[in-house]
Amino acid sequence: MRNAAIEQGELLADESMAAAAWQWRDLITLCKPRVVIVMLACALVGMALATPGIPPLASVVYGLVGIALCAGGAAAYNHVLDRRLDAMMVRTSRRPLATRRLPTHYALLWATGLSVAGFALLLWQVNALTAWLTLASLVGYALIYTAFLKRATPQNIVIGGVAGAAPPLLGWTAVTGQLGAEPLLLLLIVFAWTPPHFWALAIHKRDEYAKAGVPMLPVTHGDAFTRLQVWLYGWLTVAVTLMPFVIGMSGMLYLVGVTALNVRFMFWNWKVWRGRDEQAPINAFWFSIRYILGVFGVLLFDHYAVNWVM
Repeated sequence: MRNAAIEQGELLADESMAAAAWQWRDLITLCKPRVVIVMLACALVGMALATPGIPPLASVVYGLVGIALCAGGAAAYNHVLDRRLDAMMVRTSRRPLATRRLPTHYALLWATGLSVAGFALLLWQVNALTAWLTLASLVGYALIYTAFLKRATPQNIVIGGVAGAAPPLLGWTAVTGQLGAEPLLLLLIVFAWTPPHFWALAIHKRDEYAKAGVPMLPVTHGDAFTRLQVWLYGWLTVAVTLMPFVIGMSGMLYLVGVTALNVRFMFWNWKVWRGRDEQAPINAFWFSIRYILGVFGVLLFDHYAVNWVM
């Protein structure tokens, strides 16, 4: 009898530990870690470009951690506000709040804790400008975009794109404590890239957005119009990515690298525009992630190559 009781206790303990492990996994999932990693990569490039040499280690570490915490908090708020929509879409139906694996109040506490911790860290160890700009981005994404724009207008991605475009600017200000033309141009690159990136996914997931009642551009204006917008905004992105060379922020290495990336980027956008390949939108979406990382990677390579030569 004693052995049976011990085994039952051990089984209950194992189940409790397993449940706790899943809960932690769900909390991490709320932060959208893959998206945050892309944001941090862009922020790190902004930090590196802000100074001719290696940026101060403290600014890099505290800046990235603070931005990551706020970005994770904003993503968690997004899960909370979108939990009913997520449950109606195949792509998001397995999320922790959509499946009710995680109580909503846990997610709210988690989102608030991350956001407060990130803002406090940036204010304490980095600078006030970066802290307040990060908070503005958090509010812009979590509240203005998710709670209002996403449900109100098919231009939600364009208008709300400023919040998602902030990481390279935040990285720059974390090192310098100042705004300027260069960090605003970095923000503009991400801002211009966001519509063709996300509208390609929206075309692929049009039926799901329609079912959920989200007024994404393909739902309100049709696939053909959205495909044209992907093509046109793609060219806008190309023009903006050439601006660092035009204003002398980067050199020939960047120009060659970004031109190669732009050729491939527009190839996929052209395939989306033609509308003859059903897989083109989702393939364009996935390439666009590699594209934006490539653009900032080439900027970084050009920056340090020039400084090493000099």
